[in-house]
Amino acid sequence: MLPTILRASRRTWPYAGHLACIFVFACQGKSKTEPEEPRPQLPSESATAAPTPVVQAVDPAKDDCPIKARPLRHEQRGRLVAIGDLHGDLAATRRALRLAGAIGETDAWVGGDLLLVQTGDILDRGDDEQGILDLFEKLSEEAKAAGGEVFQLQGNHELMNAMGDFRYVTRGGFVDFVEGGVSVPLTAEARSRALFPGGRYAKKLADHDMVTIVGDSVFVHGGVLPRFTEGLEKSNRDARCYLLGALEEPPPVVLDPEGPLWTRAFSKPETDCAELARALDGLGVARMVVGHTPQLGGITSACGDKVWRIDTGMASYYRGPTEVLEIDQGVAKVLRQ
Repeated sequence: MLPTILRASRRTWPYAGHLACIFVFACQGKSKTEPEEPRPQLPSESATAAPTPVVQAVDPAKDDCPIKARPLRHEQRGRLVAIGDLHGDLAATRRALRLAGAIGETDAWVGGDLLLVQTGDILDRGDDEQGILDLFEKLSEEAKAAGGEVFQLQGNHELMNAMGDFRYVTRGGFVDFVEGGVSVPLTAEARSRALFPGGRYAKKLADHDMVTIVGDSVFVHGGVLPRFTEGLEKSNRDARCYLLGALEEPPPVVLDPEGPLWTRAFSKPETDCAELARALDGLGVARMVVGHTPQLGGITSACGDKVWRIDTGMASYYRGPTEVLEIDQGVAKVLRQ
């Protein structure tokens, strides 16, 4: 019954999705021994999931999104460092940023002209999401002033929260977005107002692309299969427009289980190196850097270092090691704490 109500009410009341978490306050994050869902869960599968919107192609004739597609490719001017999934752990975030040479003890940017890429999944599984988002926003401004740049990417957990899928939110994660003394039963509404498309923090996330290329490396949360190598500028824009609140429905690319936010094709032990080679050739790059799939022993690579998996599970939920990937003069190297 509840999923039917949610499905019918989402269009008339944009915060209806949080009802599932109020009625079934089980959105505390799953056991780390359970595999992460490969896509947003349908309402018929879980009472704690908001309805999955009907997926439809973006109609150019009805496109009133105010943002334009921006370049996919960026020049690498010296040293570049990539950081994987952070999942609500501000302490781990600070460790990684200091290891990268991006910040000092006061959280100020000390990286100079450093280029920094964060591959998504700041949200869920931890209590400090808002603090991490605010820190990266500050560092982005400071980096530009110093001649550097911060590239932030969307992860599948950012999309899940925008759609009201709060299964992996901690109690602290609900409270984190509360403003003005909202009581605990209403904290799911506070999170919805912040992260649903058009919300205050959803608009900040709308500045993040799904995929970016810096120098001879492509960075993405899940991976880019060969069939997704064309039209990435438009895919990035459509995903951003959805978070901005300019599209009623998420574009198909953000929900495709083999799409850039979801695929684990290049994070498996049996990675298809020929398929990876086709994707790299299609993008005209030397390597792919992905997050999304925890490597609890530390950063791994495959296919002759053509793919690097940088999600080390450094957040406290997983207790993995703090490691980041440095790419300098075409050479990739793991930096360890």
